[in-house]
Amino acid sequence: MKRIILSGLIAGAILFTLCYGGLYIGIRLFPVLFMDYNNPLFNSDGNRDVFFYMHAFIISFALSWFWDRFKGLFQGHFVLRGLEFGFVYAMVSLLPVMWITFSSLDITFFMVLSWFLYGFFQAVIAGTLFAKLNP
Repeated sequence: MKRIILSGLIAGAILFTLCYGGLYIGIRLFPVLFMDYNNPLFNSDGNRDVFFYMHAFIISFALSWFWDRFKGLFQGHFVLRGLEFGFVYAMVSLLPVMWITFSSLDITFFMVLSWFLYGFFQAVIAGTLFAKLNP
């Protein structure tokens, strides 16, 4: 349990830095891609903003548990294990969630695709870290 928590914390801190840093840079470099977020659907009164920022840690702990449970199924170099882990997560979790999200909300395909790729990127980074920290 200690390795799950420790690797989850490390992955959470790294994902937080990479993802929110990347979001900041992305908005600055490609503002047109983020214009769709000027939508009442995404406006918040600020009460729940902390949940948005906790996301990197929540997903890191969940993925850390998943890694610890199924790490024996992923073979090869740690980078390949991380890629396979990210792919499995994307197919089992992200694809169904993005499918229902796109079918039920008035959002663009490119928005959903960016969320899918973002989640895949997070899982690959986390899987690669877990393959090193908790082989």
